[in-house]
Amino acid sequence: MNQWKDNARYSAARKIVLALRGAGHQAYFAGGCVRDLLLGVEAKDFDVATSATPDVVMGMFEKTYSVGAHFGVVLVCSRADEMEMTTEVATFRHDGAYSDGRRPDAVKFSADPREDVLRRDFTINGMLLDPIVYDETADVGAATLDYVGGREDLQAGIVRAIGEPALRFAEDKLRMLRAVRFAARLEFEIEARTMAAIRTTASEIGQVSSERIRDELTLMLTEGHARRAMELLDTSGLLMYVLPEALRMKGVEQPPQFHPEGDVWVHTMLLLEKLKPGVPATLAWGALLHDIGKPATFRPPDPKKPGDRIRFDGHVDVGVRMAETILGRLRFSNEDTEQIVALVKNHMRFGDILQMRESTLKRFLRLPKFDEHLALHWMDCMSAHCDLKLYEFAKDKYEAAPVESMRPKLLVTGRDLIAAGYRPGPEFKTMLEAAEDAQLEGVATTTEEGMAVVQERFGAPRIAS
Repeated sequence: MNQWKDNARYSAARKIVLALRGAGHQAYFAGGCVRDLLLGVEAKDFDVATSATPDVVMGMFEKTYSVGAHFGVVLVCSRADEMEMTTEVATFRHDGAYSDGRRPDAVKFSADPREDVLRRDFTINGMLLDPIVYDETADVGAATLDYVGGREDLQAGIVRAIGEPALRFAEDKLRMLRAVRFAARLEFEIEARTMAAIRTTASEIGQVSSERIRDELTLMLTEGHARRAMELLDTSGLLMYVLPEALRMKGVEQPPQFHPEGDVWVHTMLLLEKLKPGVPATLAWGALLHDIGKPATFRPPDPKKPGDRIRFDGHVDVGVRMAETILGRLRFSNEDTEQIVALVKNHMRFGDILQMRESTLKRFLRLPKFDEHLALHWMDCMSAHCDLKLYEFAKDKYEAAPVESMRPKLLVTGRDLIAAGYRPGPEFKTMLEAAEDAQLEGVATTTEEGMAVVQERFGAPRIAS
């Protein structure tokens, strides 16, 4: 039985294959969708590989985009169920030299599917599928073209480079990170020669753009096997080049009364283990970086002070600065940077939540995406002492408090202060916060009461003579 028959993207790609075949060209499904079929999991996209050249492909279909015609790649657009879909159609090719370690200097189009497969990255991604044969027979074996032993490696749970591993990684250094990601996500092992080539070439990962590294790391953190991915980055030697700050967490002891699980690295790995597939990228990066400032602020117990313990004074402030540096280096957007840094900055505030004034608590609970702060705190607790008292308190307060009570319309504005005779200046911000605090705590319920609070704290306005 064809498990994809009701999938609109599958149907769109199948129609493209039929059209290309009808015009006398070879055409197959290629890459990850074939791997996913053999694994019995849902494919996100269905790519087509064909002997037709890009200009032929663009001439055959009504709506196309050339996203890499030089490399043989065309996007073909189609509609189904009121949804527009794009299918990547790539011409069989043989790549020339990769002088920059990222993309081939030149490509030569080919009519031989075997030649196209041999320039791909890993055996499990190097198989082709004939959707027509699959529809007719429901026999994956009969429909699959496997020139590189991909099916055997799938069954054995192995990520293996096609051909000579060192050559594959010399062509495109990003493939090293992709090997780690596939091994982590699929819970596979990286084949010995492939791993050896990664270790030899790891120092050259810097030839890859920061954006591509960021995107691969983000996928590793959000596909459900973040701990395994981070550990593979470590054992492959890649971690010291893509995120050296994380390595410094290793061996940094923590006070056992709060962290019986072990050092900062172990604690962070336990958090990553709790990240579910599809988790927001900002939360995933917040989990990875929340204690990144601890190694730099480690202070052992003072032997002259009985009962003293390990401390990390100022680790949040240091962590915020380090997170900003890391996220800037990886070219994160301002929006994502702001949220990830906020997670690092505020993760220790839960410790004070029972003593917070009502106004402080409401300001805390109204932080943007507070659900991510809650999720990070839960993971932090469950990866240490497992005491969820503060988490439950915060969660109950957050879920019970209506939005209007946490962010009500302000009773006192800058215009009110000016109308009362106060001169605009740096003190305005503090005055407005004092009035809002009174409002959040229920002390002030009218503008007049809010202004009374301001006047009591800051004095009456000085009217110029």
